[in-house]
Amino acid sequence: MINYDLLKSEIDRIGITIDEYGFDRFDSYAERLVRWNSHVNLTAITEPDDIVIKHFADSLYPLRYIHMNKGQKLVDVGSGAGFPGLPLLIANPGIEVNFVDSVGKKLAFVKDVLRNSGLVANVTHKRAEEIGKTAEHREQYDYATARAVASLNVLCEYCLPLVKVGGLFVSLKGSTGKEELAQAEKAIKVLGGEVVKFDEYALSNGDKRSLVIIRKISQTPTKYPRKSKKIDTRPL
Repeated sequence: MINYDLLKSEIDRIGITIDEYGFDRFDSYAERLVRWNSHVNLTAITEPDDIVIKHFADSLYPLRYIHMNKGQKLVDVGSGAGFPGLPLLIANPGIEVNFVDSVGKKLAFVKDVLRNSGLVANVTHKRAEEIGKTAEHREQYDYATARAVASLNVLCEYCLPLVKVGGLFVSLKGSTGKEELAQAEKAIKVLGGEVVKFDEYALSNGDKRSLVIIRKISQTPTKYPRKSKKIDTRPL
């Protein structure tokens, strides 16, 4: 379904490599995304080249700055159709990923892609602020990722409690990243984070994007995360 040459050029542009199984897995992922999207609202992006650039390459862009090692744990918050967690897993099949979303149908799609690709990961049908209060998940992950979920100050409260001290929260944003980062300064500090990378860039089609990488430098106070209504209506 997808143009392998286009995918390779996008991967080369980021500066990473994937094996032949990775290319086949991305192809299967795209095919299933289009098929499932006919009855489950997953994405407005369904043209094969757009899927490669706007979904796959965009999700893989953090690997320009981050090297994920076998056995490291990643929690993908608000996974939706699996972005960015599934592309990151396809590129790094040795990592342990937990896909977290409150919508069961979207997680069913992620499970379908995993089964068909021969990949193993955890799927958690709960809200991030719920698992952020549990010993099983709180400060247990090397990485937390989120893409197109909420504003950055809100996302920090969902994601940073899940990251272990020394780990990273990786937020993939659109063209508003600089403004959101300014608004999130208090939240980042209160929750134990420190910005280590901010990058504004363009996808190969010209679409503007930004990437925020926050390192967890101290434990998150136990009062966070708060309940979702308070997080959304009174963000830090």
